[in-house]
Amino acid sequence: MTAATSGCDSGAEPLADIDGNKIETDGRVLLVNYWAEWCAPCREEIPELNRFAREAEGVLVLGVNYDQPPAEATRKQMKKLGIEFPVLSADPAARWEQARPTVLPSTFVIGVDGHWRATLVGPQTEESLHAAVASLSAEGG
Repeated sequence: MTAATSGCDSGAEPLADIDGNKIETDGRVLLVNYWAEWCAPCREEIPELNRFAREAEGVLVLGVNYDQPPAEATRKQMKKLGIEFPVLSADPAARWEQARPTVLPSTFVIGVDGHWRATLVGPQTEESLHAAVASLSAEGG
């Protein structure tokens, strides 16, 4: 049953941002961050995610608005919170056979091979994000 959910997007619907643009993920580690406007720890974490997204090579930071409002509301929240990384149009948890997080913020770590590797629970720092990505390299994923 694992072959049906290859993370290299083979057979899986491509990820898209809130504007409907396809997101190219091949060959990159994904950090898929669940956030909400009302979540204080999420607001504290966003500058760390922005810096990491700008500086980390071979890694793509993607956001998921936990409340899944319409695109226009999500855009307004992104602006208000200063989110600079792409936000997905739909919750991708099922793509990696994961349950939707129940604690915010939470970040899925997806290996270069497209498979789920870990879920980071709670606000992350640039250092903890670097450590999570480095652990993938140590595992060969």
